[in-house]
Amino acid sequence: MEKVVLKATKRDVVGKQVKAMRREGKLPAVIYGRHLEPISISLDAHTAGLALAKVSASSLVTLDVEGKEFPALVRERQRDYIKGNLTHVDFLAVDMNEKLRTSVGLAFVGVSPAVKDYNGILVHNLERLEVECLPGDLPERINVDISLLKQIGDIFRVKDLQISDKVRILADEEETIAVVTITKDESTPAAGAEGAGEAAAPELSVERGKKDEE
Repeated sequence: MEKVVLKATKRDVVGKQVKAMRREGKLPAVIYGRHLEPISISLDAHTAGLALAKVSASSLVTLDVEGKEFPALVRERQRDYIKGNLTHVDFLAVDMNEKLRTSVGLAFVGVSPAVKDYNGILVHNLERLEVECLPGDLPERINVDISLLKQIGDIFRVKDLQISDKVRILADEEETIAVVTITKDESTPAAGAEGAGEAAAPELSVERGKKDEE
């Protein structure tokens, strides 16, 4: 991802006056950090909204505050519940030479043969993982290659991830990320009278493969 730079100015406006600032097309925000006193800033709402829409919680952005740059992560976004636009953003300033711990989202990529060919169901056990690394090595996302799941019952564990040796995953390597399972096909007729009284298998709110996708 290309470097995201947001120009900002320091602000003294607080309380009810912030509403007037928003009406003028400004977005209030704050920068805080381990070695930094909080700085209240103002961004152009339109420009910041477009840029931050493409930024994940583990993406570095650079805040240019009146000529001084702060590498930072987006820590909190507040929105107008009706209009959906940003109303306030919290940025965590980071030291590029100091390791940090944060969570990174998982991206499930590829096609699982167990799902495609055997009508399996892919069950996600994890959506994010906590990692430790230098800010410059922080991945925007961690790919989970589900093409490795070839048979019903196959499991993708933390140890199966392909990731830079500069990033340490803070999770048990045996922890399950995803598994392919299967449920009883509702269209299959019961075998004999004894099967007629059996309870139907519960539905799972997960992804189901379809043979007609081949």
